[in-house]
Amino acid sequence: MVTRPVLEIFAADDCALWPVGEHESFGCLVLNGKPTPAEVGTAVMRIADRNGSEPDEEHGPFPTDPLGIFPHGLLTMPDLLATAGPRATDTTTTGTDFVEPGRCNGLGTWRDRLDVLDGTGCAHFGHDPSSTAERVGDTVRLTHGAYGTDGSPVTGLPADQVRRRVADAQQDLQDFLGLAGARAEQHLSAHAAPVTAALARALDLASSP
Repeated sequence: MVTRPVLEIFAADDCALWPVGEHESFGCLVLNGKPTPAEVGTAVMRIADRNGSEPDEEHGPFPTDPLGIFPHGLLTMPDLLATAGPRATDTTTTGTDFVEPGRCNGLGTWRDRLDVLDGTGCAHFGHDPSSTAERVGDTVRLTHGAYGTDGSPVTGLPADQVRRRVADAQQDLQDFLGLAGARAEQHLSAHAAPVTAALARALDLASSP
C-alpha cells in the first residue's frame, strides 16, 4: 500500500507570475519534495484559484496589480482549502485506490487518519467515491466506496503502519511547502512570508498534530 498526498489539478492557463506545467483537468499532482518548478507553480496557482475572492467589504480592498490580485484570497479568506487529499493505493494486488480523494475534500484530511487512530476510530474522505477508514482493534479497515455496492473493495492495514504513513504524508507536505515557499520568495517576494503561511494553513501544517 502506497500513500501519497495529492492535489486536484485543472488544465492551467499560462500564468504571468511564474511557469506552470501542462495538466489535464481533474488530474492529480502528488505533493512532496519532488515536483518540478513548473509543477510547484501549477499547484500554488490551483490552491490560490480555489481560494480566490471577489472584491467586497468583508475581505478588504481588492488590489489592482497582478502581484496583489493573485494571492488576495489566500491572504484574506479565513478558511482555506486545497482540493484533494490523501490517496492510498494497493500496489501489490488489485491496484485499487482504497482511499481516493473525493470532491469537496481537502488535503487537510491527512489529520483525519490520526482521528481514526486516536479519536473517533472512523473517518470519511469526501463523496465520490465516499472512501472511509475505520479502526477495528489493531487494524485500520479501508473501504473504497462505503455507500456503493456490497462488493466495494475493502482491505486492512496494521494501525502502527497507518501511523507511520500519516507521518510520511505530513513530511511530504512539509517538503512541498518548502518548495512552494522558495518559489514565493522568487516570484512574490513582497508577499512571500504571508503566502507561505497561508499555504501551510491550506495544507493543515500550521500546527503540530
